[in-house]
Amino acid sequence: MSEKRLRRRTPVRYKHLRDDLNKLTESVGLELDLSESFLERGHFEGQDLILVDRVPVGIHLDSGDGMVWFPTLRGIVTWQPERSWAAVDHGAIPFLMNGADCMGAGVHMADPSLEAGDMVWVRDQEHGKPLAIGQALVSGSEMVAMTKGKAIQTLHWVGDELWELDT
Repeated sequence: MSEKRLRRRTPVRYKHLRDDLNKLTESVGLELDLSESFLERGHFEGQDLILVDRVPVGIHLDSGDGMVWFPTLRGIVTWQPERSWAAVDHGAIPFLMNGADCMGAGVHMADPSLEAGDMVWVRDQEHGKPLAIGQALVSGSEMVAMTKGKAIQTLHWVGDELWELDT
């Protein structure tokens, strides 16, 4: 069992999180009303988190162009967004579950609006289940066309410490 835990967990009012929540939901094209939810801020392993009803659903990540809010995998599972995704074949799944970067050869479909540097969530091509979150190293159309090399730098995956975080 890991000794890592959520720190500086603080309940906050909706009005204090409104701007961050808007950035979080805009990043994947969602419109959500979280004004009636129990909202908290937290800190885990150097990353700021937003918790909704005690579940870490948003993470503050460095995109290279500055800090951005993006859903955690639990946020992806909860909200099922239709933007900023890449779908991988069955062969890539075991590697992603160990935290490996996503190779271009495994990507079969991707959101065409993705640009290099954007945050992206990786899903299973067959079932659509989220597997990882990372930063796109190339555009969505380039990912699909790639036959070798890295397409996505993995930052958070199913089975990592953030996923296993017991809130």
